[in-house]
Amino acid sequence: MGPLETKEWVRELAARQGFVAAGVAAADCSLPTGPLEQFLQNGYHAGMAYLVRQGMGRLDVRSVLPQAQSVICLAVSYAPAPGDPANAHVARYARGRDYHRLLRRRCEKIVAQLRTHKADLAAKICVDSAPLSDRSLAAAAGLGWIGRNGCLINPRWGSYLLLAEIVTDLPLPPDSPIPSRCGDCRRCIQACPGQAIVADGLVDCRRCNSYLTIEHRGQIPPDRRRQIGQRVFGCDACQEACPFNQGAPAGLEEFRRPTAMAGMSPRQLLRLSRAGWEEFSPGSPLRRCGYDGLLRNAAIACENAS
Repeated sequence: MGPLETKEWVRELAARQGFVAAGVAAADCSLPTGPLEQFLQNGYHAGMAYLVRQGMGRLDVRSVLPQAQSVICLAVSYAPAPGDPANAHVARYARGRDYHRLLRRRCEKIVAQLRTHKADLAAKICVDSAPLSDRSLAAAAGLGWIGRNGCLINPRWGSYLLLAEIVTDLPLPPDSPIPSRCGDCRRCIQACPGQAIVADGLVDCRRCNSYLTIEHRGQIPPDRRRQIGQRVFGCDACQEACPFNQGAPAGLEEFRRPTAMAGMSPRQLLRLSRAGWEEFSPGSPLRRCGYDGLLRNAAIACENAS
């Protein structure tokens, strides 16, 4: 089986695991350095000091697997279907089960199949678990382009996408990037509650609701609380405004089916005891902000509603 046949086989394996898009980037491909440099130099990373420590190494695939030749980039959709329960309190990606373990298992099945073709295959599965720029790699692999809001946008599936990578020593011919189709559209910029989109593909996390409600530790600055609105975890405002998400096919149900916690209102969450948190939070992405962070967000949401 030659490299081209292998790549088509990889796409088939990915499709069987529910990935809506799959492509290949060369391990030594040149990823754009400017956006990351500007992001770090201007302090747009906010309190995420690990991004500074990783620095430009996020663009070096071989820091993850020295013998890497290819990166298999994968995307699964969590786009809503007509009739899905409405919930403006929790970002769509976090309403179902935590995607990290789910995607890793799917990637492990692909790797197991690849090893039937190459028994000594070296492979590293990355689902937000390695210092790599997943969106830049996905764009290099032709899965979509990076939109003005910093999200990867696929022309068919929109931007409600979860990304994973398999870094491998398997020699695969790389795919070609596709050009941006954002055109003159500024809808994501206009929709952002914190005016966090400061340039094409560049987001100032200090103004971003997703950062403030998930990654930020401690009190949210008073001048940023009103923009939180009713949100307790994340924000979909820029994605909801994107034309490519209008009418996009529905994603996998297991990523859309709300967990018990994701279905709670801010007032219900505010009344949640620590024991209740331990009962309802396992398997939920809401664990990322912690119990104290969730209560902080719920209190701000309730205050904004009064």
